[in-house]
Amino acid sequence: MAFDFSDRGKKPVVENIVDWTKANENFRTTVWTGEKLQMTLMTIEPDDEMGLEVHKGIDQLYVIVSGNGTCQVGPAKDNFEVETEISEFSAVFVPANMWHNIINKGSEPLKMYTLYSDTDHLPGTVHKTREEAENDPNEQH
Repeated sequence: MAFDFSDRGKKPVVENIVDWTKANENFRTTVWTGEKLQMTLMTIEPDDEMGLEVHKGIDQLYVIVSGNGTCQVGPAKDNFEVETEISEFSAVFVPANMWHNIINKGSEPLKMYTLYSDTDHLPGTVHKTREEAENDPNEQH
């Protein structure tokens, strides 16, 4: 099945979210940017991670579609209130202003989608790799 991975924000969209997420091959693909909500699809390769980050004033939800790993969430870079294993269908709720990271501990890509309670990335943002995301001057992390 072929999916439209363009950012179709501010338009109604209906997709099979699990299949859409599994089909994404990029580290991050922004597929919908509205006024107060944004959705990205993410793929984290084995032995890689999302990268420790914090979003000022933005709550976030991660839903794991396939793969397994570890999530870390806490008030400081070195102080995690939560550090636990995650796998298919795990949901990680990250309050605004909390540091967080997701690490792929498995042998297969970890596929997930994330919802931001306010927009965080420029509409249409695509990062093929974590390094590309880290080097993007538009990213505030």
